[in-house]
Amino acid sequence: MTVRVRFAPSPTGMFHVGGARSALQNWIYAKQQGGVFVLRIEDTDAARNKPEWTEGILSALDWIGISRGSYEGPHFQSENAGEHRAAAARLYESGRAYYCDCTREDVQARTGSQYQGYDGYHRDRGLGPGPGHALRFRTPDDGTTVVVDLIRGEPTFENKLIEDFVIARGDGSPVFLLANVVDDMTMGITHVIRAEEHLPNTPKQQLLWDALGVKPPIWAHVPVVVNEKRQKLSKRRDKVALEAYREEGYLPGAMRNYLMLLGWAPSGDREIVPWSVIEEEFRLEEVNPSPAFFDEKKLRAFNGDYIRALPVAEFVDACQPWLTGTGTIAPPPWQPEEFDADAFAAVAPLAQTRITVLSEIVPNVDFLFLASPLIDEAAWAKTMKDGSAELLDDAVAAFEALESWDAESLKSTLEAVGAERGLKLGKTQAPVRVAVTGRTVGLPLFESLEVLGRERTLTRMRAARLRLV
Repeated sequence: MTVRVRFAPSPTGMFHVGGARSALQNWIYAKQQGGVFVLRIEDTDAARNKPEWTEGILSALDWIGISRGSYEGPHFQSENAGEHRAAAARLYESGRAYYCDCTREDVQARTGSQYQGYDGYHRDRGLGPGPGHALRFRTPDDGTTVVVDLIRGEPTFENKLIEDFVIARGDGSPVFLLANVVDDMTMGITHVIRAEEHLPNTPKQQLLWDALGVKPPIWAHVPVVVNEKRQKLSKRRDKVALEAYREEGYLPGAMRNYLMLLGWAPSGDREIVPWSVIEEEFRLEEVNPSPAFFDEKKLRAFNGDYIRALPVAEFVDACQPWLTGTGTIAPPPWQPEEFDADAFAAVAPLAQTRITVLSEIVPNVDFLFLASPLIDEAAWAKTMKDGSAELLDDAVAAFEALESWDAESLKSTLEAVGAERGLKLGKTQAPVRVAVTGRTVGLPLFESLEVLGRERTLTRMRAARLRLV
């Protein structure tokens, strides 16, 4: 038997990080088993679907390493509508489903409760198809449905507690439960690896597989992903869009590594491991069924480690979208002609050790490419106090006299200026840093001044001095 897994997102919004984790788990499992990864776009919600969301899914999969052409699809659920209707008809004709025209209000009036499920009113009344007649599945009156799950064991559901659920609406269109089952049957899906939130629907779907005479797939429900309050990640409340992390400057390798740790861990006391190790060691049956905490701070630290591990040339290339404003990345504060690739290359090794996401490169190097620095007014007010004007005067004079404009000479010269005033280097360099870069923190100052150059450095220090008059 060839293992066939599927990832079946809906094109109704940005790509959820939980979906990305499920895609990766399916992808790895298929590779381990020599199987096939199928991408199915569940696009039957015509009111919410947009072509750009479908492209967003494909692009997001590309970014995390599931590239186009390496999987089967994308298939579109809407293309299988005929099979969905045919399956609904077979279930009706075999007596496994029946028509019902009850409204929610009808059921509530009979049961006296707004919380009780459907009461089976039309089970044996012989209502035929017609406008407004929904098709309901006839759930067995007794017995149990056992879901064999690679992660959760054998969750067991009493059939009498499962209401006769709708499988086709009053207009004849099949609902998700049935369409999902029929699609999996049509595509020969052998393993369904998906989020825990789908587990309550699984006994219903397994009953449909049985009723249609096909052996159900092997199930694996991975743990729900939660925030720091242990609430399920929500698009309305939490930062969940993979695109947002990509545009902020997270590396795909870091994101892949971190997502795979949500409910699983590699061998040994380690978390950051090569993707090849994850592909080799990941086991579905070892996934922890407990909710998995998506810790953005930890992810950011992961990303910083991945950035620092890049060869400098790759780091320079990775920063280009933020330096040039390509794609969906916001343009930097300088004009294209102001950017100096050689200057950036000179400071790149310094910046690489200090940033945790690639978007942080812009505020770290903008002083190199702007005619004048972007002044952080709070930093200016905190730093440029009594004595700063005179210190800048002395520093300008000392720097003007330098024969060699290099980091070591600049540092020793400014140390001497501060020593004459009884100041340590940290206090001495603060006004110079703000005058030249506009900020109190950033890249190593003297290496930055060396790259910026003598004339631009002195011009900025003089301008800052005039502002202090």
